[in-house]
Formats: sequence, structure tokens, C-alpha cells
Amino acid sequence: MIFQDPFASLNPRMTVGDIVEEPLLVHGLCRNKAERIDAVAAVLKKVGLEPDYMKRFPHEFSGGQRQRIGIARVLTLNPKVIVADEPVSALDVSIQAQIINLLVRLQEEFKMSYLFISHDLAVVEHISNRVAIMYLGKIVETAPAGNIYEKPRHPYTKALLSAILFPDPRCRRKGPVLHGDIPNPAEPPSGCTFRTRCPLAEPLCGERIPEMKEIEPDHFVACHAV
Repeated sequence: MIFQDPFASLNPRMTVGDIVEEPLLVHGLCRNKAERIDAVAAVLKKVGLEPDYMKRFPHEFSGGQRQRIGIARVLTLNPKVIVADEPVSALDVSIQAQIINLLVRLQEEFKMSYLFISHDLAVVEHISNRVAIMYLGKIVETAPAGNIYEKPRHPYTKALLSAILFPDPRCRRKGPVLHGDIPNPAEPPSGCTFRTRCPLAEPLCGERIPEMKEIEPDHFVACHAV
């Protein structure tokens, strides 16, 4: 797993070498110390860090470098699936692009999959093959990334996409404007949890939870109005 905060997820009392080496020790891999050091050096190079950094501590690095250390720690086990929980939200925009490009390159090299969790749909579009939109802990729409961004069907998906900012201030997306506050997740509304903010809400929405239905090949939506 790649965590959101690249500083809080690294032990400040451990060196970079110890942090990246730890998964090998926990899982009983590379019992030879020299082999572990070589493995750590190799994986640091993969994420754009020098092997000499092994003797340094996390506080000696920038936010982007610390996130690279977190990614290196993940790669030591050669995983098939990585859970990336908001891995770039704590970074500056310029550094975000570097980390996203690194993740894309590593995915191609190691042939692995990401479960990429993010509220930034511009980042999601860049990295994802398939997207699932969640509201109040439930998936309301899921489809290949191209379908989500070109043909969104759920009103919440449309609202999220309309909120993406363009570099050109003269450009505006058209989409529904949501009103009201997000309901309490501990006491969600009856029926469709999105109905209290949905511009298409009808009496049926408060009576019955919408089922996930396939509206076109591999495109699923949970909405009574679709």
C-alpha cells in the first residue's frame, strides 16, 4: 500500500535503507544481508533515488522524495496489486505530475495493477483504465475511464466532472450544481443516499435503494432516473 501522507507513513527513527528493507525481513525474503542491501539499492534506483540515500532519515528528504521512498518500500515485494490511497494529494502540483508519471512507468515495467483512490478526477483520468464513482461509501457508477469522462450517466458523476478546473478561466464545464450538505454517513437517507442533493430526485428515490444496472456494455449505474 502507498499511503497518503509520505511523512507520517515513514518511521522517523529508521533510515531509508531500513524502511525499504523491512518488507523483506517481515516476509522472510532475502535472508542474506548483502542480498537485501543490493535489493534495496536496485529498487531505489527504480524510483529515481540514489542508493547512497540508504543511510539517511526521512526528515532529510522533500515530500516528493519521501513518497518515492514509500513506493520503493512497496516494490520490494514485487506486488501484483498496489492500493494507492490519495498518493499525490499531499504534494505540490509539479511534484504530483512526477509521481503520477513514475507510477505509470512502474506499472508498465512491473505489470501490476493499482487500486487508485482519489478525489481528484483529473488525476484519475490520467492513470486509470476503469473508474468507480462512490458517494457516501457506495459505488454509484462504474465503467471504463473513457465512458465515465465522455458519457457520465449518474447525476453525481456529472457534478464531479463539472467541478474539474481548466487551465483556461474562459472555459466552463456544464453540469448539475449540487446544493445542501453531505448527509451523516452513520445515518444515511432512506432509499438513494444521493437523493437529498440530486436534481433528478423523485418520490421513488426515497422509497427504494437503486440497484446497479448495466445501461450499456460494461457500464453500470445505480440510479432510478437513468
